[in-house]
Amino acid sequence: MAAVIENATHPAFEKLRSHRIGTLNLDVEEYRHKKTGARHLHLAADNDENVFFVALRTFPMDSTGVAHILEHTALCGSERYPVRDPFFMMIRRSLNTFMNAFTSSDWTAYPFASMNRKDFDNLLSVYLDSVFFSKLDPLDFAQEGHRLEFDTPNDPKTDLVYRGVVYNEMKGAMSSPTSQLWQNLSSHLFQTTTYHYNSGGEPDHIVDLSYDELVKFYRHHYHPSNAIFATYGNIPAHEHHERFEELALKRFDRLDIELPVRDEKRMFAPVRVEQGYAVNEGEGTDHKTHIVMGWLLGHSFDLQENLEGQLLSAVLLENSASPLMRALETTELGHAPSPMCGLEDSNREMTFVCGIEGSEPERQKDLEALIESTLQKVADEGVSEERLEAILHQLELHQREIAGDQFPYGLQLIMSAIAPMVHGGDPVELLDLEPVLATLREKIRDPQYVPNLIRRKLLDNPHRVTLTLRPDEQLESRRQQAIRDALAQRKEELTEAEVKQIVDRAQALEERQMRKDDDSILPKVDLTDVPLQMPEPESRYDGDIAATVFARGTNGLVYEQVVVPLPELTEEELLLVPYYTALISEVGCGDLDYLQMQDRISAESGGIGASFSAKGRIDDVQALSGYLVFNGKALARNRGELTRLLRDVYTNARFDEQERIREIIAQIRARREQAVTGSGHALAMGAASQGMSPGAWLAFRLGGLAGIRGTKELDQALKDPKELQAFCDKLAALHDKIRNQGREFLVIGEQEQLGAMLDDLKSCWQGEAGTATSSWTMKPVSYTTREAWLTSTQVNFCAKAYSTVPVDHPDAAALTVLGGFLRNGFLHRAIREKGGAYGGGAGQDSVNGTFRFFSYRDPRLADTLEDFDMALDWLQETDHEYQELEESILGVIGQLDRPRSPAGAARHAFHNKLFGRSPEQRARFRERVLAVTLDDLKRVAATWLVPENASTAVVTSPDNRAVAEELGLKIEEM
Repeated sequence: MAAVIENATHPAFEKLRSHRIGTLNLDVEEYRHKKTGARHLHLAADNDENVFFVALRTFPMDSTGVAHILEHTALCGSERYPVRDPFFMMIRRSLNTFMNAFTSSDWTAYPFASMNRKDFDNLLSVYLDSVFFSKLDPLDFAQEGHRLEFDTPNDPKTDLVYRGVVYNEMKGAMSSPTSQLWQNLSSHLFQTTTYHYNSGGEPDHIVDLSYDELVKFYRHHYHPSNAIFATYGNIPAHEHHERFEELALKRFDRLDIELPVRDEKRMFAPVRVEQGYAVNEGEGTDHKTHIVMGWLLGHSFDLQENLEGQLLSAVLLENSASPLMRALETTELGHAPSPMCGLEDSNREMTFVCGIEGSEPERQKDLEALIESTLQKVADEGVSEERLEAILHQLELHQREIAGDQFPYGLQLIMSAIAPMVHGGDPVELLDLEPVLATLREKIRDPQYVPNLIRRKLLDNPHRVTLTLRPDEQLESRRQQAIRDALAQRKEELTEAEVKQIVDRAQALEERQMRKDDDSILPKVDLTDVPLQMPEPESRYDGDIAATVFARGTNGLVYEQVVVPLPELTEEELLLVPYYTALISEVGCGDLDYLQMQDRISAESGGIGASFSAKGRIDDVQALSGYLVFNGKALARNRGELTRLLRDVYTNARFDEQERIREIIAQIRARREQAVTGSGHALAMGAASQGMSPGAWLAFRLGGLAGIRGTKELDQALKDPKELQAFCDKLAALHDKIRNQGREFLVIGEQEQLGAMLDDLKSCWQGEAGTATSSWTMKPVSYTTREAWLTSTQVNFCAKAYSTVPVDHPDAAALTVLGGFLRNGFLHRAIREKGGAYGGGAGQDSVNGTFRFFSYRDPRLADTLEDFDMALDWLQETDHEYQELEESILGVIGQLDRPRSPAGAARHAFHNKLFGRSPEQRARFRERVLAVTLDDLKRVAATWLVPENASTAVVTSPDNRAVAEELGLKIEEM
């Protein structure tokens, strides 16, 4: 009888079809809501991490960011939950494994995931009410979107300024040259459709959006007839239908929603455009120009078109052996290929982009000629069937791999299905690639197939834009002056009534932000719902070859690692390690040059790489140990090739291809410089905590702000042939030291593969015993820091750090809970709601023994640093409720229990053990977290977080140099 109920369809829905995808181990079920026409895609899988996702098709026709501001404002209170901030309140009272909302170029989505059924139901009721019955309070629009305020809100004598969370978020996002590059290119490729506009919002246009326009956009777009629901996991579809119907859908009728959905009008001749982007005054403009070419291709939702686009992009750009990537890497016209290179297939129509960065504006025609001649050469000479097979192999591997270490696996599958659903394609086809890969395998046998694709889609396609984005040292000051002038003019024109209105609204907003809402109306989980500790994946050890083996359901993939303790190194050698790990899979090996190696890696594996990881002991952060890890993955049929590939790279990688090495360093420099505005908060925290332990110092020197500056200096130095020769010699010497170390292995695959994998390892590594295991140590590190790092940014990233304790210290649990407690109770309101930053918070890093405060895309600087201190006063001086503590404990447990992919869970368990993080230690930590009291929080804060002992670092613009100096911060130039 149970089976009948299982498969019952709810009367409000009709089932359109069901399709089994064996390679993904799931059934795709498609339904339609009879009354409204809402669609529901259910991915039924034996997985208790259930995912919910609802998307609305949103096609803005301006750059005011209306869809983005609405995404924020919709989550600020609804009919059933009329509290000020149900989204952030639910983050705290939930065991979610993921909660967020996204604005894409043509859809807005609200996803969450949870492994706890009660929690899933709680979140579903809040999300459905927020999306379909949102309050949209004008004060929330002012807070989240934009508002005019006096610099001192209650003093009309001070200057008028713009404030708002999305306004500052987009100022930060659009500080990045790559964001500007993509937005500018899109605006020229798409002259007449929604993609012409910035769906996130251009800061200068965001301030034009009115509250009434926001409400009108909501009423038009946020309706079930325009909605796509998607779910993943082991909750049956009919149970979802019951809740969808009860909580929302039964209150709606079908609506015909007009949306500007159309193909772009085609251009009949290529277009060339030149635009500027801001760099700091005095920074210089040499070698800072980006030049890209973009083509408009066919429909992304036509599976044939889509896979041909992917095939084309892989043929030309997949790795350094691909002809176009090779041309862009080796040309003297620029420093590195553009990060834009590749296929963009999330819009209705796809775009193919390629280009360079680190060039000069006058090289634009030279680059066009290089790209055209490269494409022509490939069209004339064709591509070997072997190479095409290797590309299809990569597509198959990518299709099969169960990901989910950063992002729930079910959500990844839904995200790949959503574009065709929005644009009218078939989501099942895109999830089930097997049949299409078989068709493509047939087609590539025709030697003219790929040459014809290149001619049709690129060489003979006149809908093409070449964009030159050149640096302009005056641009930012002109922009800021224009904003100041416009606001000064606006202030002069204000009537007394308008002045009063601005002051009154600022006061009303502050009162609303300080108001304590009755959160008892929101559903919640509590500590009684916390599951027992998640079981550890089981492993066995093969002593013959020092291999740890995990049997996991990896869907036909195998994973392998060679793990080597770091040998004794000088400081100079240590600073080479990140370049060594980046280069090892990019250089030649044995008799093969780097191009032949790229082909071999692509044909035999899903990619190989190397990484370095160092951690302090569980009881002493000053006692550091480190390992180099050589890792790879492959389809099970290529397991032997993967083992040999890793052995060959580990033993025979060569560092004698000097030009190749110089090119890769230039690319690393470009990527690292671009990362600053996206991860400025992490870089600021790294700089603030650099003096607190060897691990923190190392992170700052290797991957942090000092590391970025070091890469710039290295890239400059390698232009001298002698320096380049010396650098290559040092890498080769480092490699010799590493390959003589003792080693152990990690092997992950399905049970039936493991015996053969171990046999492969043993036969392959025979006679390769490492002779030495010298152990690397670092001296203790302890100093305080006060630094301001200047770079081209319209917003700030602030951090303060305190030296605390390692993970096994009794206070580590309370400090970990304290991070969430300070964020929930004080920092979120002070830094985001009142201060207008995109985000802010605090957290304990027990690996390096530091506690760190941070803000992200923040318009303020000194005030935020003050707020960090005020959070500690608030902690000690306020009476707190138990529920606030419980919410913070839930947040920590949610992080500890976060699910991983089958292979990811095995890797995590192995590396924990490597660094002494045993299951017993982790169970001890979890018990301590569950036992934390409010008194513990106050005690550990008073003990470890003493403001006089804080280290401070900010990432800011040169305009704030004087402010930083007044704060006593030492100026560091990027």
